[in-house]
Amino acid sequence: MSDDQDQTRDRPSLRIRILFGEDAMLGPGKADLLEHIRDTGSIASAGRRMAMSYKRAWMLVETMNKAFRAPLVESTRGGVKGGGARLTEAGAEVLDHYRKLEGIMAEAGADRIAAIQSMLRDIPEGK
Repeated sequence: MSDDQDQTRDRPSLRIRILFGEDAMLGPGKADLLEHIRDTGSIASAGRRMAMSYKRAWMLVETMNKAFRAPLVESTRGGVKGGGARLTEAGAEVLDHYRKLEGIMAEAGADRIAAIQSMLRDIPEGK
């Protein structure tokens, strides 16, 4: 394992889940799905990148589209020219806000995260 991989593994990460009442939520999985849809232009490809079935990925997209005033993802059916998906302006904006919030929280909480990490038990490699 390289030094970069060791440092990444040892560095704590902060993932947030935002609950908007009982029916709407945005968390790391949905944010990652939006990011992969943006990068691949496909719900199926985004799901595969996350080891997720197309059905599950599509369900999450539908859930997000219903939760927000404007849809976050637009898709076109396949066919001769193939289908695809893209983030809408609202989708890109929601993803951007979420990622910036992660950064703000990680920076603001860095001292507390380090304090908690310093209290962890040393775990031997591979355990």
